[in-house]
Amino acid sequence: MLLIEVGALLLVLSLLGRVAIRFGLSPIPLFLIAGLAVGHGGLFHFEASRNFLQVGSQIGVILLLAMLGLEYSAEELVRSLRQSRVAGLLDGLFNAIPGAALALLLGWGPIAAVALAGVTWVSSSGVVAKVVRDLGRLGNRETPVVLSVLVIEDLAMAFYLPVLSALVIGAEIVRGATTVVIAVVVVSLILYLALKQGRIISALFAPQHAEPLLLGVLGLTMLVAGVAEQASVSAAVGAFLVGISLSGPVASQASAVLTPLRDLFATVFFVFFGLSTDPKDLVPMLLPGLALAIVTIGTKTLSGYLAARRAGIAIPGRWRTGLVLTPRGEFSVVIAGLAVSAGIEPRLAPLAATYVLITIVVGPLLARIPDAQWFKSTVRRRRLGAEAAAAASAAQRSER
Repeated sequence: MLLIEVGALLLVLSLLGRVAIRFGLSPIPLFLIAGLAVGHGGLFHFEASRNFLQVGSQIGVILLLAMLGLEYSAEELVRSLRQSRVAGLLDGLFNAIPGAALALLLGWGPIAAVALAGVTWVSSSGVVAKVVRDLGRLGNRETPVVLSVLVIEDLAMAFYLPVLSALVIGAEIVRGATTVVIAVVVVSLILYLALKQGRIISALFAPQHAEPLLLGVLGLTMLVAGVAEQASVSAAVGAFLVGISLSGPVASQASAVLTPLRDLFATVFFVFFGLSTDPKDLVPMLLPGLALAIVTIGTKTLSGYLAARRAGIAIPGRWRTGLVLTPRGEFSVVIAGLAVSAGIEPRLAPLAATYVLITIVVGPLLARIPDAQWFKSTVRRRRLGAEAAAAASAAQRSER
């Protein structure tokens, strides 16, 4: 049954991918719908392949972030992080407050407010990485800004998740602080190895031999991601930094041999998210989830726009930055699950699932807007209008 379910699912996904390409759409919403159709409460019930798809979804996120890291050098990462410190702070404030406010308005209490703040704060690294790649923006000037915001958010999770865990289980202050210290030490060690010892790490692999290179890079990526996750740090951060640490022929060849695996498991990630969601649970939370999505899509677009502006990116790139960051995903689901499993608020899980599903469906569609001709024309007209107004104002001042 495992082979039957996976085989049938891959065939259907292939057809859905062709439909998306035919109409110029992102395939992500179609993959999510396919997952909903074969999960609990769907048209079909895939049980034999559930564990396989769960593990595959984790590998998908790891590969998406590792291969994004392969596109950039350690120096570019450090420069982007330095430029985006203030933007990362604004990103947290703008996007965490709406979630916390809604939880308090619903009367769920302060701990649920902390949890829902995390749900609305963090963008989905996996979804954003796929959208950036699908839209051919890896070489764009704004992409390092997008990556720096994602990395700052994921690094912030190294502090946030241990604190949230301590809150939901009522742990002592010393225990919670110890968990945070361990997470910070692991992050610092991975950052040091990635940024300072990249040449040594690259020397471990032979770029001219595809099979050993594939096994070695994949093994190192999964090992570092697993160690990071065991220390309450994002596995995505670990995978991204492995990609950053590799350079030269090793990086280019690793990208070539890992691309098919990434495409396969990234698709599995989106399918599993839909599969693990029961459509019946989404209905009662549809209106609150929609309202929260509308507000936080706006706040995330604003924070991304400001981050790109601080980096000196032109107006079209600012809009691309803000809109591509709008999807929430894996972290949001983990945070909600953590709170619900501790008995904080049972309605938090369906609200988070509804909210995440809306942003994952809408986000990739919004990310395409800056590439539309009508949008480019509007931006151009406004820029020309602003320049004309500035010239007229300067002429009046000179006459005076």
